[in-house]
Amino acid sequence: MSEPPVQDRRIVRTKRLIRDALTELIEEKGFEGITVKDLTDRADINRGTFYIHFKDKYDLLDQSEKEIMDHIERLAASGYQWAMAGDWKEIIHGATIPFVQKLFEYFQEHARFMNAVLGPKGDPSFQKRLREVIRKRVLPVLTQTRHEVLVPVHYLTAYVSSAHLGVIQEWLENGMETPPPEMATILARLSLLGPGHVAGITRE
Repeated sequence: MSEPPVQDRRIVRTKRLIRDALTELIEEKGFEGITVKDLTDRADINRGTFYIHFKDKYDLLDQSEKEIMDHIERLAASGYQWAMAGDWKEIIHGATIPFVQKLFEYFQEHARFMNAVLGPKGDPSFQKRLREVIRKRVLPVLTQTRHEVLVPVHYLTAYVSSAHLGVIQEWLENGMETPPPEMATILARLSLLGPGHVAGITRE
């Protein structure tokens, strides 16, 4: 495969520099305290270059988050058919769910930005949007059972999506010490068996 044109590589590099600057500045002073001058100084570019790519700092944040969310959506969608036909017994006994592992690998690749926007100085709406993506993808898998669902479905999906997001945040905040394949198994066991079982409360 041929490399992209030099101009395209420069655009990608410039956008990456600006997003890296955004990440660092969110960590330092919070998004609301950032100015375009802060961003251009940190990225070592002029204001004209910034405005070629973004309208303002809100457009920068929106595009950065959209790139992340679009990729997460694609990974989640790619795993839907697998999830619907998955051998859950193998997962319970330690097999890794491939698309969930890829999700954790992607989170790991973009960990600093994810931590920044999910943190107290970041964007509260990003957490809500990420939880909604999880809820939307989890719902059809959870409701495929032939058995009676014991609680209202909207509470079930709210619980699972919030729990998933909590696990992801805990992993990111604590330095991602557990490898992505193991995290995929942990998340699957929590989802399939529930906290009572994995904690030994309901286990015989």
